Amino acid sequence: MSVRRLAEASVQPASFAFNKAFTSQAKTWIKKYPKGREQSAVIPLLMLAQEQDGWVTKAAIEHVADMLGMPYIRVLEVATFYTQFQLKPVGTRAHVQVCGTTPCMLRGSEELMDVCRSKIHHDQFHTNEAGTLSWEEVECLGACVNAPMVMIFKDTYEDLTPERLAEIIDLFEAGKGNQVKPGPQTGRHYSAPITGFTSLKDEKGVLKTTRDKEAKAAAKAAKVAAVEPTIPPSNAAKPKTDAIETSPAVKSPSKVKAAPAAEKAVSVTAPKPAANKAAAPAKPSLEDKNRPAGIARPAAVDDLKLISGVGPKIEGTLHELGIFTFAQVAAWKKAERDWVDGYLNFKGRIERDDWVKQAKALAKGGVAEYIRVFGKKPV
Repeated sequence: MSVRRLAEASVQPASFAFNKAFTSQAKTWIKKYPKGREQSAVIPLLMLAQEQDGWVTKAAIEHVADMLGMPYIRVLEVATFYTQFQLKPVGTRAHVQVCGTTPCMLRGSEELMDVCRSKIHHDQFHTNEAGTLSWEEVECLGACVNAPMVMIFKDTYEDLTPERLAEIIDLFEAGKGNQVKPGPQTGRHYSAPITGFTSLKDEKGVLKTTRDKEAKAAAKAAKVAAVEPTIPPSNAAKPKTDAIETSPAVKSPSKVKAAPAAEKAVSVTAPKPAANKAAAPAKPSLEDKNRPAGIARPAAVDDLKLISGVGPKIEGTLHELGIFTFAQVAAWKKAERDWVDGYLNFKGRIERDDWVKQAKALAKGGVAEYIRVFGKKPV
């Protein structure tokens, strides 16, 4: 890093003070830090000083130090360390910072510096004769995709050609810098591909809320499709082949005079649609010998919903069958489980969920025993 020193005493002003607007901004910055940590505002205050005068003077450094209760040397260390602070007078209308790092160099930053040499001054950190323009080479300004680029004050100007930079410098020299639109100078949208957007053209792939909404809608549609029966096509509004509106005899002019009887003789009867689904198996009889024995409703009824697979509706059906306790379910034999499974039309679910094992654990020690046996709480 090059040595950075303050400007010569001959160009240093005798004093410095923030004007009313910048004083208000300085106080706002200081309030952003906790009590006892106000010195953390040193960089923002130096930037305000530079924005007011165009560069950081020795008097400004001392004024900021007094405001924050810091030794002068501490503020001087900050000002001379960061290259964002201009320690010598710069152009009053524009100070052009040309990025010279590799991406910009490969895209023509040397030619941009030649423009600055010819239109401002041969050497860096020197103003033109009117004192309105100056320039310097800097390290990466962070828009490598849009190389080459320059920064003037707080704005960047990217995708530059030597001709475009010359036009921009002329506009700032004429006091019309506010007419130059910052950013890419080729019509590019920020750092998007020069040919236009190729991805993320909408918010669907970005916002989780949008993705969740689409996933929920798809799941709902799949669920509806799974439970709705297939509806065969309707023959409604389909005219018969021998209907008058299909007869070529009614077309005019027509030499064909087809009789309805003749058409009907050659017509093929449409096949009957197949049945949608097989008939559901018959529910086992309540008088079947394999029906589990029921009991009268006891004073204390177990919460059968603790058994995985039993909801409020199934629990009500079990109560109708006289099943009120875990002990009853735990005692079911194979034939009894098959009867209940068929009565509930569960298609083997009682065996898959192992109601008997669950009921035994709950009957023995409640939820605590269930957790010990299955390693989780009842669903």
